[in-house]
Amino acid sequence: MVLSALIDASRLQFALTAMFHWIFVPLTLGLGFIVAFMETKYYLFSKKEGIENSEKAGLWKKLTKFWARIFAINFAVGVATGIILEFQFGTNWSNYSWFVGDIFGAPLAIEGIFAFFMESTFFAVMYFGWDKVSKKFHLASTWLTAIGANLSAVWILIANAWMQYPVGMEFNPDTARNEMINFADVVFSPVAMNKLFHTATSAYMLASVVVIGISCWYLLKDRNRIYAVKSIKVAAVFGLISAVLLAYSGDGSAYNVAKHQPMKLAAMEGLYQGGTAAPLVGFALLDPDKEIGDGEDPYLFSISIPKALSFLATRDFNGFVPGIDDIINGGYTYTDRNGNEKVAVPFEQKRERGLLAIEALKEYSKAARTGNDSLKMSAASALEDNFEYFGYGYLDSAEESVPPVALTFYTFRIMVTLGAYFILFFIIALYLHRKGAFTAEGKKVKWFLYLAIISVPLVYICSQSGWIVAEVGRQPWTIQDLLPVQAAVSGVSASNVYTTVAIFFVLFTILLVAELKIMFNQIKKGFENIK
Repeated sequence: MVLSALIDASRLQFALTAMFHWIFVPLTLGLGFIVAFMETKYYLFSKKEGIENSEKAGLWKKLTKFWARIFAINFAVGVATGIILEFQFGTNWSNYSWFVGDIFGAPLAIEGIFAFFMESTFFAVMYFGWDKVSKKFHLASTWLTAIGANLSAVWILIANAWMQYPVGMEFNPDTARNEMINFADVVFSPVAMNKLFHTATSAYMLASVVVIGISCWYLLKDRNRIYAVKSIKVAAVFGLISAVLLAYSGDGSAYNVAKHQPMKLAAMEGLYQGGTAAPLVGFALLDPDKEIGDGEDPYLFSISIPKALSFLATRDFNGFVPGIDDIINGGYTYTDRNGNEKVAVPFEQKRERGLLAIEALKEYSKAARTGNDSLKMSAASALEDNFEYFGYGYLDSAEESVPPVALTFYTFRIMVTLGAYFILFFIIALYLHRKGAFTAEGKKVKWFLYLAIISVPLVYICSQSGWIVAEVGRQPWTIQDLLPVQAAVSGVSASNVYTTVAIFFVLFTILLVAELKIMFNQIKKGFENIK
């Protein structure tokens, strides 16, 4: 009970910090590039002679400065929440931090030393350097700020992807740590590459919706119309490209999940009994009384697309997709990461081998202390043979290996539905812009202006839902198959963690309120006072 309370408290604190942090990060990732594009337009027009080009340059300069202020507000708060997030690996998850060795630390160190340093340095020039440095250097600084922000995300996402798909490492029983043996495998794993692509495009989509939403507010107020219309066009083009690429990367993400985290895919689909030619559930209501292995239908109501899940998971309309019961019971054939055909091991056998691995590690440590080389060699051999199931030795039952199905299932559908909606949203925005509906002379479309404003909170819901699917869907693992949460937490009291949860909640709420107030004040001021 004490350990369970500690695990719940540590999970809650990390989830709270991560979700607050993710409110600010995606906006800066996408808005940085939008600002850089706008300044590029300003720079190009400023090089041309003539009154008309001078006026166009002034317009793009104001656009750049305004959206750079929105960027700066979110950048500052994002940094504050991010620092707190990284400290939690040492305070609440010290066993995890020890077990991952330099594999997890290396990408975070690179992010801090290189990417964040680059981002922060050039951000100062971008924000404060107007008329203090040359136009060309200022433009380069803006682009480098945008690139630096995205490079920071790259290394953090590589670290996260390794937790989902641990590769490029070797376990050292002398230190009880995983050690990196192939940096390229860690950086360029298929899960890492797809996660980078998917997360980046989702951030670009979010930033585009925010820009359009704020711009449509100006149109409703009949203010700053020319700046709002220009902003809508830039954001809609950037957003549509991003949303289409997001859908493409989402397909790749689902394929990787099916190959490397089949239990997560089963939870995403509420699939208990797998099979060939498996349908993809479009909409459904889960049976809250459904239990593992009871043979009952998991859905009270469902609308499905025939064979679509099999194609999504295997690229074969008749491919076999395992459900939760299948993964627990084993016995089906699958292809491992090396391309070899294997028969899935049932949970009980995984647990037995996990216990053997844990016991072998203890025997190895004992032999190392006593100088018993023969025992040390046999223990090392047993550990190597069973290490792939090391984490299962910490689980007491098959039910513990199943993530929260309902939360994973519903947030996945929220994410996908809203993602499809935003593709349509950007198409409509571009169509209305092309028809001149946003100009003073054009036909007013208040319905879209209100829809754009409502879409701002919707895109944040979509973004947060994606992270819930990614992180809740891989529970109970901090490192897939190797380290569950109960073996990763620090030896601190649950009451202390709950106290910090309350403190962080109050602190983050104050930060969020302050950030929104500052941003809303800046939006209300508009473009009038920008020089």
